[in-house]
Amino acid sequence: MAQEKINKDMTFGDLLRQFPKAGPILMGYGMHCIGCHIAVTETIEQGARAHGMDDAMIQKMMQDLNLKAAN
Repeated sequence: MAQEKINKDMTFGDLLRQFPKAGPILMGYGMHCIGCHIAVTETIEQGARAHGMDDAMIQKMMQDLNLKAAN
């Protein structure tokens, strides 16, 4: 069964459980969400917006996550 691609509506908890390689990629974008208690229920998009990311930066991060963590 193929794994679902990463999308901005996933919670950080789900992302990191399904795609452990995503952690260093998130940290590269300044999102040190691995230890944050909010990250368990917060979506990737919510966290990115809270960190001041605009649509273009979120899209770039999602592309990086899918290219590097989901494969």
